Amino acid sequence: MSAPVTLPIDVTAIRQMLPHRYPFLLVDRVVEFEAGKRVLCYKNVSANEGYFQGHFPDRPVMPGVLVIEALAQAGGVLTQLTHGGGIEGRLSYLVKIDNAKFSRMVVPGDRMDLEVTIRREIRNMTQYCGVASVDGQQVACADILCAEVKS
Repeated sequence: MSAPVTLPIDVTAIRQMLPHRYPFLLVDRVVEFEAGKRVLCYKNVSANEGYFQGHFPDRPVMPGVLVIEALAQAGGVLTQLTHGGGIEGRLSYLVKIDNAKFSRMVVPGDRMDLEVTIRREIRNMTQYCGVASVDGQQVACADILCAEVKS
């Protein structure tokens, strides 16, 4: 299924698995991985993130859509690692979000933990269940559907 994975995986290796780049790469480190099952990634939320200039200048809060996007990117990492680090010429796109819930705000200085599990895979589609947490408290969760297409 996949080659052995040495953890942790840093952002340099993550860049080889995902097409996202600054300012939209939202996964900084992979710390746990079970092929075909689950991954645990980190996103270090810095006060220097560009979106904090407007969301909101006097009380910076990470936009909820970016929390969900971070979960989707962690799902992409899970799929790439499961398939041996990548499938040449293939990209995954976010297709659907269900049951998204936000429990608490994510602010500068937080380390957001992104735990994503594969719920099911059918043809070129993967359904993930993602939970984002900070300091052991859930901040958001969602069911995420991604489709893999030829680039």
